[in-house]
Amino acid sequence: MDVLQQLFEKHFGAPAESVRPLGGGLGASERKLFRLRRAEQSAIGVLYDSREENRAFLEFSRHFRGHGLPVPGIYAENLKRGAYLEEDLGDLTLYEFLTKNRSAAAIAPEVTAAYRKVVAALPRFQVEAGRDLNYKVCYPRARFDRLSIAWDLNYFKYYFLRLSGTPFNEQRLENDFRRLTTFLLKADSDYFLYRDFQSRNVMLREGEPYFLDYQGGRKGALQYDIASLLFDAKADLPPEFRQTLLNAYLDELSKFLTLDREAFLRDFYAFVYIRIMQAMGAYGYRGLYERKTHFLQSVPYALKNVRWLLENVELPIKLPELMKAFRAMSSSERLRPAAEPERLTVRVSSFSFHRGVPQDNTGNGGGFVFDARGLPNPGREERFKSLTGRDAAVIEYLEQYPAVHEYLKHAEALVNASVSNYGQRGFKNLMVSFGCTGGQHRSVYLAESLAKHLRAQNGVDVVLTHRELEKLA
Repeated sequence: MDVLQQLFEKHFGAPAESVRPLGGGLGASERKLFRLRRAEQSAIGVLYDSREENRAFLEFSRHFRGHGLPVPGIYAENLKRGAYLEEDLGDLTLYEFLTKNRSAAAIAPEVTAAYRKVVAALPRFQVEAGRDLNYKVCYPRARFDRLSIAWDLNYFKYYFLRLSGTPFNEQRLENDFRRLTTFLLKADSDYFLYRDFQSRNVMLREGEPYFLDYQGGRKGALQYDIASLLFDAKADLPPEFRQTLLNAYLDELSKFLTLDREAFLRDFYAFVYIRIMQAMGAYGYRGLYERKTHFLQSVPYALKNVRWLLENVELPIKLPELMKAFRAMSSSERLRPAAEPERLTVRVSSFSFHRGVPQDNTGNGGGFVFDARGLPNPGREERFKSLTGRDAAVIEYLEQYPAVHEYLKHAEALVNASVSNYGQRGFKNLMVSFGCTGGQHRSVYLAESLAKHLRAQNGVDVVLTHRELEKLA
């Protein structure tokens, strides 16, 4: 932590007044993220002990910025201590924007506009900036080659197929893997492959997309990244919307090179399959092996994509054992409880204890009531009297106290456990209430923070209310 403070002071000329951990432990990365603030100055600090991966991210970032691409600026770094400081792009990911602005398959026009901007930017990374990129810093491979593909396929085989109990003949599956690999390697692969081009790695600031997490990039085929975005399990994009975005991407790509659409589309769905298998390997490793239930919440959506592919796509190569395994996954009794996920609604609220605890009107009962009166109280200071827990000054005040972070971490852990259990049992409602003295500062901040945390999860709808603020409105 000290090294991030040093980098902040080196860049801004004064120490940070608050340091807040970010991430919530939901991602697959081992990086630790922090937001450092002083007055109007803000930066994201990163701690990660992979020197090679850090080096790739930093060099790629500077290269992309040189091409005018919207990626975070790098403020300062200390590679020996696995630390760097980057531009703060805010908190709104494309995934969160999507989940807040959709109703089932109906996606709001502003989300469609954001996705169109994202697919329009992709060819600039792949072709324009990819031409003169230093691929020598790529980690762990400089190209999406035979070995890279083998890693992904084995990841899927051992951590998803094996752990989920899906039956397969190993030799016949290996034969299919070889055929698929040979087919994939025939595609033109002299472009930058972002590797993890998905909705959680795109930030939206004032409606414009900014891009993160390309440190695993390398040379590869154009089809892989657009497949990653369109078949991102967490996003659960409707097929018609996927096709619209694919067409928009191809239109944009044709501005950068002579495009053979027929050849591109012939190879495209094979790359969709390899990307889905890579993702399912991660879900199996993190969810089935490490028992992190958050990752298992993505499995139903990945299987939904697989079923769509099985019903609508015929690959130009035969992969009988692999397709058999996919069909078995779709009908597996072990995976069936998650196959058609029931959405749980978590009702998060803030309130004042002076007016009593909020009532549960769903008939479900239970849930949590958290008492925030033991935390530092902004309401005691005159400068905060007219503000609420949604205002930046109050947020900054609260986040300077480690006790606030510790309180929120424990609350999130308790709620996470119930969300997972309720989801598996088909419950439809869970109530979580935060109370403080006036229902204006601490409880509002905590309710907002928990709602944001929950909205980053799949299969959960969040209804957020601030009882006392609504009475004042």
